Amino acid sequence: MPVTTYRTRPFSSDQRLPQLDKPPVIHEPEQAGELLADFIRKYPKLLILTGAGVSTDSGIPDYRDGEGAWKRKQPVQHQEFMENFETRQRYWGRSLIGWPVMRNAAPNPSHYHIADLELRNHSSLVVTQNVDGLHQKAGTHGVSDLHGRADEVVCMSCSHRCPRDDVHERCADLNPDFGHYKADTAPDGDADLEVDFSGFRLADCSRCGGILKPDVVFFGDFVPKQRVQSAVEALKASDGLLVIGSSLMVFSGFRFCRYAKEFDKPVATLNLGRTRAEELADLKLNARIGETLEASLKRL
Repeated sequence: MPVTTYRTRPFSSDQRLPQLDKPPVIHEPEQAGELLADFIRKYPKLLILTGAGVSTDSGIPDYRDGEGAWKRKQPVQHQEFMENFETRQRYWGRSLIGWPVMRNAAPNPSHYHIADLELRNHSSLVVTQNVDGLHQKAGTHGVSDLHGRADEVVCMSCSHRCPRDDVHERCADLNPDFGHYKADTAPDGDADLEVDFSGFRLADCSRCGGILKPDVVFFGDFVPKQRVQSAVEALKASDGLLVIGSSLMVFSGFRFCRYAKEFDKPVATLNLGRTRAEELADLKLNARIGETLEASLKRL
């Protein structure tokens, strides 16, 4: 089937998660693990979709609370980054603080449990909305980085690529006065820093002088069509869909739940908090992720 290309976008401000007659049940990990193990035994080969909730125990903050509302200012928009010099100054200035946190993050038990599911042949592919590369560090081989990887930078003019660390070091050398700033880290290599960035010097492409951008899909940009198509084909060949650690508020992830229903595939969600797929999920587990996965693996 043809795949429609969508921009990455969250629910708009006037939209809400589906309203329920009563609050969602909070499951203890042992109970949730047993239910998830039953689901996996019934549908043994799953496409796994992961979100920010998988990486929070690695010290990488998430964007949303348990109701899907923003915890902080919305992330940078693609068009604004490309068109606004001041936006790029602010982004790379904050990255001097935020990027090392993501770069130095280590996989947590959730990542290793998901790698174990692959080892036991219960995972056909892990499609992750995260850009931290922690699934690969934990040993998962079949990973599709839906929104790209933050550890690589690409020139928007000549397509030259280089490691994020190289650009980070160049920015630090060009802006020694920014080295003393401290701030809380934010998702995806950002930081909650509000200072005057007007004097921040950007590190442009070393080959053509073009705009450098992390090789990630910013909000308002398109997920590459082939990347989506490959994930959809993996879903069609799987027995079901398991969503872990995502509220699914961004459509680039939520659409896989819609595709699953089109393909008559069951959907299970494991997330600490509600998700956008409340009406689509066959199994909804509101529980701590790492402990639930551990309990589930013990029963498989």
